[in-house]
Amino acid sequence: MSNRAFFKPLIVLCTLTILSACASQPQDAAARGEVFDPYEGANRSIHKFNLGVDRFLFRPASKGYVKIVPDPMVTSFSTFAENISLPGQAVDYLLQGNPKQMGNALLRFVVNMTVGGFGLSAPADELNLPPVDTDFGETLHVWGFGEGAYVELPFYGPSTTRDAVGVIINLFSNPINFTPVRPADNLGVYAEVVRRMGDRGRFSDTVDSILYESADSYAQARLIYLQNRRFELARDDEEAYLGLYDDPYAVTGTDPVRDPYLDPYEDPYAE
Repeated sequence: MSNRAFFKPLIVLCTLTILSACASQPQDAAARGEVFDPYEGANRSIHKFNLGVDRFLFRPASKGYVKIVPDPMVTSFSTFAENISLPGQAVDYLLQGNPKQMGNALLRFVVNMTVGGFGLSAPADELNLPPVDTDFGETLHVWGFGEGAYVELPFYGPSTTRDAVGVIINLFSNPINFTPVRPADNLGVYAEVVRRMGDRGRFSDTVDSILYESADSYAQARLIYLQNRRFELARDDEEAYLGLYDDPYAVTGTDPVRDPYLDPYEDPYAE
């Protein structure tokens, strides 16, 4: 029995367990801009582990990668990772009931994998084809599943219980993984790691300021992730997340301009 077949039942069980946990968060908590973090102790331990992995492995490897590999090649590898994810995104759009974006994803894939030199470039952008960007976490959002608790995943980083399910499902939902002839198993995973290395190396100063220069890197990473993710999902449901964009300092009465010692990245919702 293959490793893939062995892990499938376990993945299904874990997915059902996590999805049941998504329902435990108050439905309007995200709309009020609140942070639901009942596993903070465990999350902070994982965050500490991830910091160690980043400091001693991923950070130096990423810096070396962008220093040694020419920038156009770094861009091409990142573009390839995005292009081979397009069939999986098409599946997500289908599950979301969005056939138009499903067609856009497939069209971009065909154009970029042919005219674009096996996906190393994106001529679809020059042809002004509509951009696509989705995942199974967004599919669950469309289906009505709540955000769930905030979690930090080992090696992966910030997430929520709903998005953690999306990460797992997207590893197996890309049709490329089921073609009769594949150049390598888990090609999408390898490509995504290379893409993340490129992003980590290119934006090293910004990431370092978040992880190593803030008073509480865990709270800061949590706030940035939740705000960005809720903003992405609010593209089609702005009313549901409108409260997220209110000034958080208006509630506390603090002002980062008047108080120069206030950390602008501090999580205003942390207790």
